[in-house]
Amino acid sequence: METVANQVVKPELFADFYSNTLTRNQRWNDLQAPQGTLFAWTEDSTYIHLPPFFTGMTRDVPDTVAPIKDAHCLLLFGDSITTDHISPAGNIAKTSSAAKWLTERGVAPADFNSYGARRGNDLVMTRGTFANIRLVNKLVDKPGPNTIHVPSGEQMAVFEAAARYQQEGKQVIILAGKEYGSGSSRDWAAKGPYLQGVKAVIAQSYERIHRSNLIGMGVLPLEFMPGESAETHGLTGHETFTFDFGGETVNVQQQVTVTSSTGKTFTTKCRLDTAPERAYYLNGGILRYVLRKLL
Repeated sequence: METVANQVVKPELFADFYSNTLTRNQRWNDLQAPQGTLFAWTEDSTYIHLPPFFTGMTRDVPDTVAPIKDAHCLLLFGDSITTDHISPAGNIAKTSSAAKWLTERGVAPADFNSYGARRGNDLVMTRGTFANIRLVNKLVDKPGPNTIHVPSGEQMAVFEAAARYQQEGKQVIILAGKEYGSGSSRDWAAKGPYLQGVKAVIAQSYERIHRSNLIGMGVLPLEFMPGESAETHGLTGHETFTFDFGGETVNVQQQVTVTSSTGKTFTTKCRLDTAPERAYYLNGGILRYVLRKLL
């Protein structure tokens, strides 16, 4: 094998191949591209869209933590909810919220492609968040990408419920069991909940990287105290929840008191484990943290 390779693979082969790299694909060369220092976003693209990660951002770092008050439970989970449950990367189901959005824009079902292929479009990926058909949410009676909009009692797609809460100006949280966010690291498993308006997750434990990713998107990870859970506290997910940080800010691994609308009060542990993580959270996530540093 080595003898044959030495006889056949010559430097001039590579020189010849790369000599016309910039000219041999005329179709590529004929493509029209806008000029300028900023990317020219187009609203009609279903693959690439300008995400609203910096919308409403101020130049100065907020010196107080945003209150979480009367927040509804968007989803009530048990153990081992994976990043693929949270943000699937497979094919887009024809009955999904993302499929509906694509159809409205003239995309045929054969061209839906996958969430992984469309991860550059936040409008698709937000609709794909919690869209796994095997998602087990205790607020509904069978697996699937559905939940209950608690104020109305209506069952609907998770995205539609989240959007409705946002339209009503209501905050939402997630209750979960052990190893929340297990599986492969997936950035949209944190970006998606953030864009759906999730302000905090209270879980029994977290997968290490997913906890960091939540903080990186400004979603607060809290942990039930040892031996406690949503079940031991008798939480049904139909309550609203108010968080007491003991002041106007939040500190590393401090205890945070949560009170439900039923009068149930319990203590959680803040899983901001380091000073940099606290800084990311107070900035509203690592993207805003970095931008403010650049400014």
